[in-house]
Amino acid sequence: MTSRNPRDSRLRLVRPRPLVTARRVVSNRPIRPAPRPPAGTPAPAELARQARTVLADAVRIARWAGDARPVQGGALTAPAAEHAVRTLALTPEAVRAGWDRARLAGLVELHGDIARPGWRLRAWDGDDSAVLRGWVALFDAWSIVHPAAADVPATAVAEVVEAVPQVLSLLQLSAGPVTVPALLDLLQQRVAELHEERCEVPCGPRPQPEPPMAAGTLAALLDWALRGLAAVGALTLAPGQATLTPLGNWAVWVKLEQICVAAQSPAGNIEQRADDMLRGCAGLTPGPARAEYRAWLAARTVGSAVTELLGVARGEDALLRGLAFEALRVVGAPAEAAVRGAAGETSLRPYAVLWLAEYEGADPEDAHDALTREEATWLWVDTAAAVADHGESTLLVRHLESAVQGTVPALLEEVRAVGHPRTVQVLVALAAAHPDPALAKAVRRAAFQVHTGG
Repeated sequence: MTSRNPRDSRLRLVRPRPLVTARRVVSNRPIRPAPRPPAGTPAPAELARQARTVLADAVRIARWAGDARPVQGGALTAPAAEHAVRTLALTPEAVRAGWDRARLAGLVELHGDIARPGWRLRAWDGDDSAVLRGWVALFDAWSIVHPAAADVPATAVAEVVEAVPQVLSLLQLSAGPVTVPALLDLLQQRVAELHEERCEVPCGPRPQPEPPMAAGTLAALLDWALRGLAAVGALTLAPGQATLTPLGNWAVWVKLEQICVAAQSPAGNIEQRADDMLRGCAGLTPGPARAEYRAWLAARTVGSAVTELLGVARGEDALLRGLAFEALRVVGAPAEAAVRGAAGETSLRPYAVLWLAEYEGADPEDAHDALTREEATWLWVDTAAAVADHGESTLLVRHLESAVQGTVPALLEEVRAVGHPRTVQVLVALAAAHPDPALAKAVRRAAFQVHTGG
């Protein structure tokens, strides 16, 4: 399906919505039973075991980084990398690769010039869902994990990245090995379709048709893509053929079905810790969730409850951060002093500003006007991280409409400048989810530039 509007319009945001609405998009998502995976798909515990094996070195490096390791431009500093080589008995190349994987899988997060363990690492041993989501984040970023050769035109690389989902679909439908010539034939057809779609978009003078990509270049890029997918554990390679691994088969099915594995609980969270209570309320609509918050608060002193909720909000899980402030809205006036204090913390300030604006009488739909542009952008990325971790890909696409910037290029420029630790993962997830090839290409390029410090 192609657009007949001017091409620039595909990079323009439409139907802007208040950020307060976007902030609630995760908790307002519809609840529906998840479809069953295809017959023969391993159980989640077995898939998680395989994902842990793929990310074993990344987990070792992330745990080693628990002492707040110094970083520069997203990479470990030379002394820190040398220390990792000695401590972990890995080669320098393995340390660099493992560090990149740890970042992309959400096992470590950057806070200025310091790297610290991410929330996913703390859940790694006991939460199979967190493990699988971490691996899916790595799967989405395969082209960053395994960059193309520097001498290959960027346009050709982008076309192949856009065409890879069709290649994966063929592998998944075949339920077994597929020959490289068959994959190359499909890739050629998809790239030709992409050329035709671009030529159908009028943009001033009629553009000259793009020359077809050389067969040798396309074959080399297919080999690059297959090796990149193999590097993240999505498929295995044999002479002249490729086969999806159980993890890769499951991931492609998840993408096709657009399902979400999220912790949900209908009620009964009064005895839980704040983080477990909030996870239990994540799947509830606002009314039942507020009832759960009230019941949980009634069983505790106000001071201890507020302290516990703010403690959860300071964690790395953006969904819990947003839900913690929803619970603090139920607390009301007794939480004011603590929330004002939290406004001095970078990760909490946008939430605290919105809370205080509403507390002081602002309409929830207008409260976002109290945010500065930078705070609004930070909140947009944080909310997108929550959607990427706990929501469906369609919600991530819808969240794009809530940005305060008027165009995608402006949004990407400000997102890159705001320095949120989840920026790369959010952009990779958005590029993987968005159906518009031009927009996905721009977002993917921005993710790569942020990842490499550009």
